[in-house]
Amino acid sequence: MSLKQAVKKIVPRQAVNLYHFGWSFLAGAYYGFPSKKIKVIGVTGTNGKSTVVNITSNILEQTGFKVAALTSIIFKIGGREEENKLKMTMPGRFVINKFLREAADAGCDYAIIETTSEGVEQYRHKFINFKTALITNLNPEHIEAHGGFENYKRAKGKFFASVKGTHIINLDDKHADYFLNFPAEKIITYGIENEKADIKANDVFSNSSGSKFKVIGTEFDLKILCDFNVYNALAAIALAVSEGISLDDCKKGIEKVQQIAGRMEKIIDKPFGVFVDYAFTPVALEKVYQFLKPKSGKLICVLGACGGGRDKWKRPVLGNLADQYGDSVIVTNEDPYDENPQGIIDEVSVGVKDKGKLMKIYDRREAINKALSLAEKGDVVVITGKGCEPWICWEGGRKQAWDDRKIVKEELVKIGINKG
Repeated sequence: MSLKQAVKKIVPRQAVNLYHFGWSFLAGAYYGFPSKKIKVIGVTGTNGKSTVVNITSNILEQTGFKVAALTSIIFKIGGREEENKLKMTMPGRFVINKFLREAADAGCDYAIIETTSEGVEQYRHKFINFKTALITNLNPEHIEAHGGFENYKRAKGKFFASVKGTHIINLDDKHADYFLNFPAEKIITYGIENEKADIKANDVFSNSSGSKFKVIGTEFDLKILCDFNVYNALAAIALAVSEGISLDDCKKGIEKVQQIAGRMEKIIDKPFGVFVDYAFTPVALEKVYQFLKPKSGKLICVLGACGGGRDKWKRPVLGNLADQYGDSVIVTNEDPYDENPQGIIDEVSVGVKDKGKLMKIYDRREAINKALSLAEKGDVVVITGKGCEPWICWEGGRKQAWDDRKIVKEELVKIGINKG
């Protein structure tokens, strides 16, 4: 048991809550409660948050607004961007309030923040004047950290309960009714299947170049890959419409969106395809595999699972999905933290029933090299779990500089493939 876990067991929950609440107030006060000077939008959900923030930013900027965005990938204030190297989707209270202060001082009209369940449980959203709450979807995740799925859902609900302005909800998600019950000045829904959605996609078509769809007669051409990104685009459109932006302006913004770092990012497509994606939940991983599975040729999967006691239940599930869709499955390190790295690899590997396709490779670089070496013309290599994250996290807080995309390019050179 870590020191952090031991403290949690000893200290009463109310004292922990008061601690977090107090620091949120102090952070807001120290920076002069900057959210009063800017429209703040919180994007929550299990999957798709970074993509929604990216698309929304493009739409708002296309319409002439100045935008700040805080995601697991970047800190962006207007035209200035820097990589988020904290390995935290929703950073600590002082980091968020400093970001909002700088955004307000820079004259930004909007600040869009990825808002996590853990962040809400630690009151990181308190004393921030969120105008809008948006949810992408809700699937099992952070189960052990929250003590069950219902607690995880309630954490998302706490965020919606705290935002009285606008709520944006995915009507196709099976938990939509839960979020629709929270009172708000304005509720806008989006979806593909549910006819009651305010922002509904029709005539959806996806291929290897992206997706096309229509909303109330306006046709959209989304260049980022995978059909699940249509939902992310609809979320961004719903948010923009809630701010009075026309569908024509939404169209212009969306069609400027190109590749999103580490999200279905194509590294090469010849002689075989190589993709890097952040997917680390079963739902997201399956959608990636479904999209990338070649009609002819092999799908070669490189994956692992996060350590630190995070969601151990899903490790064999991830392995089983790779087994179902992959022709070769290479299980390797992701972020072991203080857990035994080989133990995590073994737990993921339990889900791979066809041991003939399984390889366990401790070193992630070696695993990537092996996958690339196995690939032939027409095959697809997909490396999941980290996307564009800048570190591998080891025991005792040790960090190893990393970027799956960079490693892929280096290993392609080693095996004699021109990466272009």
